Amino acid sequence: MANPEMESVRTSIVDPVKGLLLDYLMPESCYDEFFLDFNFLDVPCLKIVLSKGLGIGIILGSVMVKLPQILKLMGAKSAEGLSFQTVLLELLAITGTMAYSIANNFPFSAWGEALFLMLQTVMIGFLIQHYGGNSLRGALFLIVYFGLLFLALSPVTPASVVTAMQASNMPAIVVGRLIQAVTNFRNGHTGQLSAISIFMLFAGSLARIFTTIQETGDSLMAVTYIISSSCNGIIAAQVLYYWNSVPGQKKKKD
Repeated sequence: MANPEMESVRTSIVDPVKGLLLDYLMPESCYDEFFLDFNFLDVPCLKIVLSKGLGIGIILGSVMVKLPQILKLMGAKSAEGLSFQTVLLELLAITGTMAYSIANNFPFSAWGEALFLMLQTVMIGFLIQHYGGNSLRGALFLIVYFGLLFLALSPVTPASVVTAMQASNMPAIVVGRLIQAVTNFRNGHTGQLSAISIFMLFAGSLARIFTTIQETGDSLMAVTYIISSSCNGIIAAQVLYYWNSVPGQKKKKD
């Protein structure tokens, strides 16, 4: 005969854990598959758990993915090697992803990192202007961007416009990364680019290909992340190539 007190303790432990798993990692059918039938090799459920886990990991990582870049800028008090045009194009892509995902009611785990990347990218954009001696222009940039963001996320923006914003991500990402790549090539170094931030962005965009296909099935977003991964890979390769180069080294040689 089961001990009522022990059963009560077991329930008080299992129920919160079950609730946590169902809220963030798996549907109830997969919970039953794993913990009632003990079928830990169920492929569809494994894909769901892997996708949800990767999504949560990407979002948690995005909270600080560009923090090394921000700290490097503030420590050097210089934005040498960073392109403001690249920041603007990156913000266009991030904003498009946020607006498109919210409009289509995609789960937060499928796009949540865009929110944190947006906040950090806006900060980098301001710092580029600030350390370039244009603090007023930087403040104006913040006001204009957040005004446009509010408009893009509001119900007054037609769905067709939001879809067009998402579609524009691909050329925006390509052009933005090419501008940064050309800047690196001309300088002969990667300036104040943070290697940690670049490699984390590259890894995150690769993982997002799988999670997007698994959680949304949206081909437009999947293609966007494939292109983003390719472009991030180019910048990551340049970081490795110019690893021992320092600002001013090419100028001295010339």
